[in-house]
Amino acid sequence: MEAKRQDLNVFGMTCAACSTRVEKSLNKAAGVEKANVNLVTESAAVYYDPDQISAEQLIDIVKHAGYDAAEKMSKEEKDAVLDKQFKREVRRFILSAILALPLLLTMVTHIPYLHHTAFAMGVDAIISPTIQLILATVIQFYIGWRFYDGAYKSLRGKSANMDVLVALGTSAAYFYSVAEYVRQLLNPNVVAHYYFETSAILITLILLGKLLESHATSKTTQSIAGLLKLQSKEAVVIREDKEWKVPVDELAIGDVILVRPGEKVPIDALVLSGETSIDESMISGEPVPVEKKAGDTVIGSTVNFDGAFQAKVTKRMDETVLSTIIQLVEEAQGVKAPIQRLADKISGIFVPIVLVIAVVTFAIWMLAGGGFEQALQVAIAVLVIACPCALGLATPTAIMSGTGKGAETGILFKGGEHLERTSKVDTVIFDKTGTLTEGKLKVTNMLDGHSDFKAFAVVLESQSEHPIAKAVLAHLENEEVPAVQAEKIRAKAGHGVVGLLNGSKVSLGSYRFISSSAAVPKDADDEMKVWMEAGRTIVAMSIDGDFAGAFSLQDTPRKEAKEAIARLRDMGIKTAIASGDQRVVVENIAKELGIDAVYAEQLPNDKSELVSGLQKQGRVVAFVGDGINDAPALATADTGISIGTGTDIAIETGDVTLVGHQLTLVPQTIQLSRATMRNIRQNFFWALAYNCAGIPIAALGLLAPWVAGLAMAGSSVSVVANALRLKRIKLK
Repeated sequence: MEAKRQDLNVFGMTCAACSTRVEKSLNKAAGVEKANVNLVTESAAVYYDPDQISAEQLIDIVKHAGYDAAEKMSKEEKDAVLDKQFKREVRRFILSAILALPLLLTMVTHIPYLHHTAFAMGVDAIISPTIQLILATVIQFYIGWRFYDGAYKSLRGKSANMDVLVALGTSAAYFYSVAEYVRQLLNPNVVAHYYFETSAILITLILLGKLLESHATSKTTQSIAGLLKLQSKEAVVIREDKEWKVPVDELAIGDVILVRPGEKVPIDALVLSGETSIDESMISGEPVPVEKKAGDTVIGSTVNFDGAFQAKVTKRMDETVLSTIIQLVEEAQGVKAPIQRLADKISGIFVPIVLVIAVVTFAIWMLAGGGFEQALQVAIAVLVIACPCALGLATPTAIMSGTGKGAETGILFKGGEHLERTSKVDTVIFDKTGTLTEGKLKVTNMLDGHSDFKAFAVVLESQSEHPIAKAVLAHLENEEVPAVQAEKIRAKAGHGVVGLLNGSKVSLGSYRFISSSAAVPKDADDEMKVWMEAGRTIVAMSIDGDFAGAFSLQDTPRKEAKEAIARLRDMGIKTAIASGDQRVVVENIAKELGIDAVYAEQLPNDKSELVSGLQKQGRVVAFVGDGINDAPALATADTGISIGTGTDIAIETGDVTLVGHQLTLVPQTIQLSRATMRNIRQNFFWALAYNCAGIPIAALGLLAPWVAGLAMAGSSVSVVANALRLKRIKLK
């Protein structure tokens, strides 16, 4: 029996280890052939034998692994669940911050030379040990329970992640403080040392980091919903010589559809009759509409400009080009689960070592006759000095500082994992139209062979919304032209426009259209052929059968594009251009800007396959684009960089969004990500340096717990101060 697919929504996953654990649990189940779990979309695709296992049992397996699951919801239902979870986390953070604030004040009582000041004594008097205990207990076990739960799941899965470190460190500080509280209750003369604020503040800060990360990644799946909105809802189908408006989903292969000017093409089809031009920029990215006639194919969701036509449906709705783009985006996002945090990797080694050292220390002190209380105090000092305050802050503080600097500069990262991947980029591929170029046609040359050429061009082009017409009118907007008597102006679909102007028969359109019916002088013909060889678009005019003039149009590079490419080259990064335009045009742009490699006549899936091919060669690829046609490549790339002035789909699919359209932000993005990752590594060094230096001292009984607390505070301060240096970095 063919395997059945069951899509599930999985809730509660917080890191790559979570998705791996769910995936392993599902794959071990009898009857499951394959399970893919996607952390980004919080979903699982399970291929299973329904005779051996049911969908309900699959959900039970996920729940047994420690996570919530449900059969795939609609976007609205899932958004409602996620919104509810996010609001709950916001409320918990606010409560934690409010409760932790009084405890923060008590830190002054641990600082030598300050704990006898009037302020410190006032804090001690107002925030008594009992109040501290109550506040810390609520934070530790109500707000911070998620870390215990996560640590349990991680340890059950035979791994140690950040949750284990947080649970271990906060518990050491909290329970030591509880023990001190009990000791002072039993003997009021005892001088107790409390560290309730250590656990409370750590939990609060980590909650803040997770909240910010959750908010930054909350829109990663909206690109697919945006693509779905592009699909037509209805189509006009011709049946029994009558026109019927039907839902697009009801169209079948072989149906004949009618598409009028200004309408979207409802589905992929083959033109049977009629001529027109189609705006295919959604797919190709190119601003010049494509001429269509009988025998040509048209693509669903593209826009019909100026002619009605009938076409035969050639593909089902789930087989169209747009559906393929949607599928490519889904598949690419499915393999983009965030990489395991470096902190989790360190904790996998660090936590077991600390536990072993603490146990061995306790045993040695007991055997040496130190007594239970002293042995316990030394062991707790080891755990306190190993508390992961700085280790827990190392990544989020640097990422918050780096992403904050990026936001000030106009670079928006969607999450820390994207910032990390960007630092490793060694190849940058640019889309051409709208990314490296202005994205709109401009007149570059003009041949004026008749006194009425400009005036007639203004009259004829003003009748059209065609991008070429707009470019010609923009070029002539400052020209003073005489009034023209115009009659019988009509569009000649796919070719141009004709009319009777001042009593003369005038035609304006493509070079092929004009040269087929008018005599073109050799010098003008040679000039226009030079334009065509350079990949430019030609608009020519004939008056009463004689050549009257012509325009050449081209999409021009952005002013800062050459500078951006040069900076990338100086950073040792290879550059390439991928475009749906013809090769001669793309090669000219690449040569002008100094780009290393050229990939022309690329459809959306070609761009995606290009990225995949380079990745298989070991390259770390960033793709820079702005259009719907770039969405698959943006999703497939290690880092998708979206231009902020581009389409919503491109912006939502990309990992990084550049606000505005300054291409110099591309090298700055990579520079900032490299600086941030370097800062994180420095933070890890300082975070662990305090621990590694303090643990042996604590194990020898030479470090009191309050000194260990100061060491933890010192490591945290150094990490935060180092992270804040990113705010002052100068991006070139």
